[in-house]
Amino acid sequence: MKLDKSNIYAYGDSMKENKSYNEYSRGMVVVAHPDDAEYGSSGTVARLISEGWEFVYVMCTDGSKGSSEPGMTQSKLSKIRKQEQINAGKVLGLKDIIFLDYEDSYLTPHLDLRRDIAREIRRHRPDIVICQYPMRNLDGGWGVGHPDHIAAGEATLSAIFPTARDRLTFPELLEAGLEPHKVAEAWIFGHPEPDLWIDVSKHIETSIDALMNHVSQLAINDREVVSKRMKEWRRERAQGKGMQYAESFKKISFGK
Repeated sequence: MKLDKSNIYAYGDSMKENKSYNEYSRGMVVVAHPDDAEYGSSGTVARLISEGWEFVYVMCTDGSKGSSEPGMTQSKLSKIRKQEQINAGKVLGLKDIIFLDYEDSYLTPHLDLRRDIAREIRRHRPDIVICQYPMRNLDGGWGVGHPDHIAAGEATLSAIFPTARDRLTFPELLEAGLEPHKVAEAWIFGHPEPDLWIDVSKHIETSIDALMNHVSQLAINDREVVSKRMKEWRRERAQGKGMQYAESFKKISFGK
């Protein structure tokens, strides 16, 4: 683990420099929509998979609203976006993708969603869970926040602690044979004050390849244009960290 001058964790060429990460081998990403993870954390996922980790995606909604195309239906769009996410997952090498199928744009951090995320945490037993920022950022632009993103982030953090950990919460999970599981860390992308930077320089092209599968969500389906934009964002996050391209997170440790 490399510590930068600001006493902030910045993982460079080898995360294995940190002995604790040698003990981790499973990750999970929980997001609201197909394509959210590709924008937020796919470089990190590609890197960790290349280092031997298993990763599972959990999609909270059916992605059925993100289209302005005349004649498009919710049912058709949902099928398209699921297949796009499956294709992106093949690029990254995901172990599995779970679709919870809550209706797009109507997501709230209710108990059913919390239970369903906790179910997948208990089933797949990740060491690290990556999720979305559960609050609004009122600085303007895209940072104002999609309500589904906020709901997914809040439900995920609540599922990690205490739901997936506690035996007596949602006893139907125990009845289904799903024992409690304690996640070691949550990494939150989109946080305005990150404290964890992952060097994704060697995996930026894989990240872009995965994103390019979300054809229905790309305003310009031109790899050169998309690549330029993605690299600009990752370059901005890497500034001052001794990296070319980085993804940034707020890290919450729960211990093991």
